[in-house]
Amino acid sequence: MARGDQLSRQWKMIRTLISSTYGKTVTELADTLGCTKRTVYRDLEALQAGGFPITTETRDNRRYWLILNAHQQKIPLAFSISELMALYFGKDMLKTYKGTVFHDAIESLLSKIKATLPSAYTDTLDRIRRRLDAGPAPRKDYTPFAPTITALNRAIMDEKKIHLDYFSMGRQTKSRRTVHPYQLRHVEDTLYLIGYCTLRKAVRTFAVHRIQSVTVTGETFQLPESFDLKGFLQDSFGIYHGPPVTVRIRFLESVAGYIRERVWHPSQHLSDQPDGSIIFTATVAGIEEISHWVLRWGAGAQVLDPDELRQTISRHASAMAMYYQPDRQRNTPKIC
Repeated sequence: MARGDQLSRQWKMIRTLISSTYGKTVTELADTLGCTKRTVYRDLEALQAGGFPITTETRDNRRYWLILNAHQQKIPLAFSISELMALYFGKDMLKTYKGTVFHDAIESLLSKIKATLPSAYTDTLDRIRRRLDAGPAPRKDYTPFAPTITALNRAIMDEKKIHLDYFSMGRQTKSRRTVHPYQLRHVEDTLYLIGYCTLRKAVRTFAVHRIQSVTVTGETFQLPESFDLKGFLQDSFGIYHGPPVTVRIRFLESVAGYIRERVWHPSQHLSDQPDGSIIFTATVAGIEEISHWVLRWGAGAQVLDPDELRQTISRHASAMAMYYQPDRQRNTPKIC
């Protein structure tokens, strides 16, 4: 039997015993766990050896097994092995937010859980963790922004307006905003704040790492009942909001397999072509984000519609080609 199955069964046994006021017989445990009485005895011995306070009482000539002072035991019995594995994996996926409330909270939770587990269980979890890793990836360092994230999270939960100084990468300017914070959203290892901006008089998206200062005010706001946060971003190709645009992109056979492997957008439709290429069709919010995605595939992608997106990709392609002309100076071309 796999070690993971054994541990899961033993966790179920512990939950059964701790929820029982008067304990369980071996026969009752075998019926509950769907195993033999011999297996139950082996598991009980293993749990006792592992440090669990399991004892027996005899009543009416029957032997009952129970956990001593079960209500006083600080053992996270609500967690299965698979759930603990998910927590460990989740912490690794939150490496981007190390030093912030998100990563530190799950780190603290796992430390508390681990402190209550017998050594046999922690050894198993450590072995699992060494074999299950979220892997390295390019990421932002959010440690300097920990106070900002904490303040934003508090303002969202308390529905308090905020004042923030925000640097716009596109305009290369800093502006002072008053914002009604609606939600923090994680997209491609970047954290964004979505909220109503009184300066623009519309819902806007702010990259958290470009917020230079934030002050939580004493003024409250109320999320409009008519505003649908999910609907606001339903056409987005990532995070940005814009007018809906239907795009058609041909992907050559050399990259078509990669496109088929994933759902890139909820509205996407893939049409196979006789030459092995596919045509990707979707309705997205504006062309800014999807233009970056198209450029990612190089010559393997050809924009068919709309013309605005075709022209944008053409300008980028022409500017990039200038880098590699052998007889030209290495000046940086300007993309209009």
